[in-house]
Amino acid sequence: MAPQNQGTELDLTWISEVQVNQPAVLRRAEQIQTRRTMKKDWQAAWLLKAVTFIDLTTLSGDDTSSNVQRLCYKAKYPIQEDLLKALDMQDIGITTAAVCVYPARVCDAVKALKDVGCKIPVASVATGFPAGQTHLKTRLEEIRLAVEDGAKEIDVVINRSLVLTGQWEVLYDEIRQFRKACGNAHLKTILATGELGSLTNVYKASMIAMMAGSDFIKTSTGKEAVNATFPVAIVMVRAIRDFFWKTGKKIGFKPAGGIRTAKDSLAWLSLIKEELGDEWLKPELFRIGASTLLSDIERQIYHHVTGRYAAYHDLPMA
Repeated sequence: MAPQNQGTELDLTWISEVQVNQPAVLRRAEQIQTRRTMKKDWQAAWLLKAVTFIDLTTLSGDDTSSNVQRLCYKAKYPIQEDLLKALDMQDIGITTAAVCVYPARVCDAVKALKDVGCKIPVASVATGFPAGQTHLKTRLEEIRLAVEDGAKEIDVVINRSLVLTGQWEVLYDEIRQFRKACGNAHLKTILATGELGSLTNVYKASMIAMMAGSDFIKTSTGKEAVNATFPVAIVMVRAIRDFFWKTGKKIGFKPAGGIRTAKDSLAWLSLIKEELGDEWLKPELFRIGASTLLSDIERQIYHHVTGRYAAYHDLPMA
């Protein structure tokens, strides 16, 4: 990961007069989604690159140690070896960027990754995920416990009511406390943009989160009615760009929720390349939160290599 963002002093003049031009954002989002994708070897190369950005995630009420173990094995071996050999990519060590689980499953994930000899980080959601409506003391303790259990990244969720009521100082102070509770772990702040009411609020919340010390800003929990969308992403990555211009600090971006197809992943990579540049196209600064995306990427790689689509038994998912 990149060095931690220690944040800046709260400066509300950065956001006091911000108004997002929604029609312009929607036009830009349409451009991203309708662009023709690359083909053949170029597409396969970009899909393999996309794998390295995935935070492979399981956040279900029926998670057990065994399904977390399978997930970790898949994180270490995301694409079947015979397919990688066909592409002459078997020796470069492709893995996902991280494994993301609930706090109670962090120990399981840490052990499973150690058992398969994989050093990718464990990310834990925290702070009353997904609603963020528990007491602040409880939310902070949840972070500390996840870090104690071995989580190297903490995906916190903000209390959306603070954005909807314009309580920017309180939001800043809460995220500062999340930053401190993380210790040496990296802080990824979920804005739950589908519940913030407007693109202007998305921009303001993004900027407050970065000022407060977030290493990443993330679109969604995956549990809202509306999750990662391109209009929201454009606003967030331009906030990241503005923050970089003001402070020199590079903050990461993580879309999550509803990203299921290989074609989707290529559109997200295009967005980052065009809006933030190649410097952000690395796992230290870009992640995709997903649980089913990897399966479709592997299917597309299989089709590229064999010329036919895989039967269910050809590519068993972890």
